[in-house]
Amino acid sequence: MWNRTQLTCAFILAGVASMLPTSAAPGPLETNSTDENAKIHVLHVRGNVYMLVGAGCNITVQVGEQYVMVVDTGLPQFTDDVIATVRKLTQLPILFLQNTSSDPDHTGGDEKLYRAGWSLPNPDRVDLVPRKDPDNTHLTLPPGASILASLKAMNRIDLPTGVKNDAVTYGPEGLKLYNDEPVVFYHMGKAHTDGDSMVFFRVSDVVSAGDIFTTTSYPVIEADNGGSVDGFIDALNDLVEILVPKYGEEGGTYVIPGHGHLSDRADVVNYRDMVTIIRGRIQKMIKNGTTLDQVKAAKPTLDYDGIYGTKSGEKFIEAVYRDLTKQKN
Repeated sequence: MWNRTQLTCAFILAGVASMLPTSAAPGPLETNSTDENAKIHVLHVRGNVYMLVGAGCNITVQVGEQYVMVVDTGLPQFTDDVIATVRKLTQLPILFLQNTSSDPDHTGGDEKLYRAGWSLPNPDRVDLVPRKDPDNTHLTLPPGASILASLKAMNRIDLPTGVKNDAVTYGPEGLKLYNDEPVVFYHMGKAHTDGDSMVFFRVSDVVSAGDIFTTTSYPVIEADNGGSVDGFIDALNDLVEILVPKYGEEGGTYVIPGHGHLSDRADVVNYRDMVTIIRGRIQKMIKNGTTLDQVKAAKPTLDYDGIYGTKSGEKFIEAVYRDLTKQKN
């Protein structure tokens, strides 16, 4: 694993440009898929960005001028279908795989997608081989995409050593790349975990948020992996700052959540407000000496359970209660 961040990536990509196909990506063969038999459904979000649904989490695919970037890889049983779906969108090489967290439903396809992609020609590798041409002056890239993630997330991802050693990691400074548009990686520490990331495609005006924002459940806070309710709210506030609405808080910057439907700034603001309100209710009960069982019985999530579910609500209450009582002590 190496951590040479923006400068190294910019240098390497300059070399990659001369080695990748220069023809423009073919037009998408399947977008906004309505095939009920398809395992993976495709939604063209905007610009270069597509949302793949049905692989265990929402997968973001960005088709650039010379290569493809995939954000999150889903569960392993869907990886062949994910690869086939990407190939329907474009024949350009998969060069980068970004993990927004270390969760298995976001990283399960890493190894197979890694082997389906192309690797960066970095100076530590000796397996670049001459292309079969008359003068043997060109080099070809061996198979293998480059996996990107925060260092803390990468340390938890279960991958073969060789694959992991080729990963590109970053810390709080994040990462920036250019793939026919600026792509900015934000490290959002202490939210769902302490290794969460978001990816902002600036020209397409789309953010891939991972599990920092979902529309199907309350936040999942993994305290053992550095997550916290305060950090979660901070991350949502940072996400809101990136987003720009079009009219009346609708439209504008689109957000691909870790799970659920395509969203905009209003959806994220409502989610942020929900988390903040519930934290405040539980915090007040803790100050009054209320036990966890009493907090559960008071149902502080009741007015949101119809949207996010009572089961995930109970887990959220427990996580917030334990986090806040830990802070109090």
